Amino acid sequence: MKHLIIGAAILISTAAALPLQAIAQVSINLNIGTEPPPPRHERVPAARSGYIWAPGYWNWDGHTHIWSAGHWERARPGYIYERPEWHQDNGQWNLNKGGWKPGNGKNNGKGYHCPPGQAKKGNC
Repeated sequence: MKHLIIGAAILISTAAALPLQAIAQVSINLNIGTEPPPPRHERVPAARSGYIWAPGYWNWDGHTHIWSAGHWERARPGYIYERPEWHQDNGQWNLNKGGWKPGNGKNNGKGYHCPPGQAKKGNC
């Protein structure tokens, strides 16, 4: 019995020490027949070191489009932030909710919006 308790304690402490980046990322796509409204213009705040700006988008609550305002996301080395994006396919509107994806951490012409002046500094 003593060995079982010690083994369980070791297993639990090992699981607690896993880095957060090891947690699996889940990609969510939503398909509806209703076109989203045009994107709202949002003023991008001044850059914050160690963060990227996640732009706002029209989300779907099951009945109507709801605006989700832009916000800051803590940068994750080795990952890129893919912004949520609607596209039309075969008469259906599809929302890719985006999120963090494994990558080299650079924008590469897609994904998150780099705040003004930050690309020249090498922050995006």
